[in-house]
Amino acid sequence: MQLEFHDTLVKAVFLERLNRFVLECELPTGSKEKVHLPDPGRLKDILVSGGPIWIKESTDPKRKTRWSAVMAYDASSDIYVSLNTHYPNLLVTEALQQELIEELNEWRFERAEYKVGRSRFDFLLTHKQNDQKLLLEVKSVTMEENGMGKFPDAVTARGARHVEELTHLQIEGKYQTAVLFIAQRTDLHGITSAPEIDPHFASVMEEANKKGVRFFARSCTVTPERITLNGALPVYTERD
Repeated sequence: MQLEFHDTLVKAVFLERLNRFVLECELPTGSKEKVHLPDPGRLKDILVSGGPIWIKESTDPKRKTRWSAVMAYDASSDIYVSLNTHYPNLLVTEALQQELIEELNEWRFERAEYKVGRSRFDFLLTHKQNDQKLLLEVKSVTMEENGMGKFPDAVTARGARHVEELTHLQIEGKYQTAVLFIAQRTDLHGITSAPEIDPHFASVMEEANKKGVRFFARSCTVTPERITLNGALPVYTERD
């Protein structure tokens, strides 16, 4: 599965981060523009002042910012890293519809954005042999440390709540549940939590695994031309 950009990206220079969701970048014309950043993570090793960043012009006239950040180049790893947290769901939607995720080959795509209680989960799947349901939550991973992808890159109360609710639903037996990490880079050997950043999420993830919530992951190849969903990565749920 892949997303094609069809020459829609513009290579700019990242200048500074104004807040969690807004960057200042210099376009090839020399003009300085505010750019929307879809990823609220720290991204401290990815967004380097003076480094290249690829941005895309918005077609929405109501947008406050004309441009959106798409990817950056990590010189230390010699790879591109996607900055758009919406891309994983687009890739997973297509992969589920075409039944290309091996860990879920017994399940059929039902719908995206399924609400249970006070939470809305990314996907609802139905077992092919019975009426059993599975809730799937997708998480974007960009942080790398010693070859491991780490989640989250910033404290995520919402992410922890989602995993806690998946655990509760799994224990009740009303749903099967799973979390799929999508690494938006190619240089990772596995995915784990980041207790030094968000100890609560790390604890919740470990407990969820013990209670039957499934965790698995995929990597991506990222280039200015396209983003491609790749093979499986191991997930390590126990805290260091």
